[in-house]
Amino acid sequence: MPGPVNEKKFICIICPIGCAVIVKSDPGGNIIEVLGNKCKKGDKYAREEFTMPMRVLTSTVAIEGAAISRLPVRTSNVIPKDKLSDCMKEIQKFKARAPVKCGDKLIENILGLEVDVIATRNLST
Repeated sequence: MPGPVNEKKFICIICPIGCAVIVKSDPGGNIIEVLGNKCKKGDKYAREEFTMPMRVLTSTVAIEGAAISRLPVRTSNVIPKDKLSDCMKEIQKFKARAPVKCGDKLIENILGLEVDVIATRNLST
């Protein structure tokens, strides 16, 4: 006899509709079905969010030699949501030096995730 079905609710962020999506899974975490999405992209989003949520991390780093003291940065691609705190710890240790151009790699391959931390603003000396 199969165990109880688990449900997890998401709001799809792929388009402006914002479908309320429900992912039903078995006790082992295997997806049984996805409900509430109005398109295939919503189904894909819900499955990915259920199995391994990913995020682009945005933050700031300290910068020396510029008119302001913080430089906005982001990851060059998505990272696992459960690695956000660890990445933030690494970012907080980093200090940039002006001049910096938007898109410059500041931290390469953060935490071995094959994702870089890049500048999102130009800052001159």
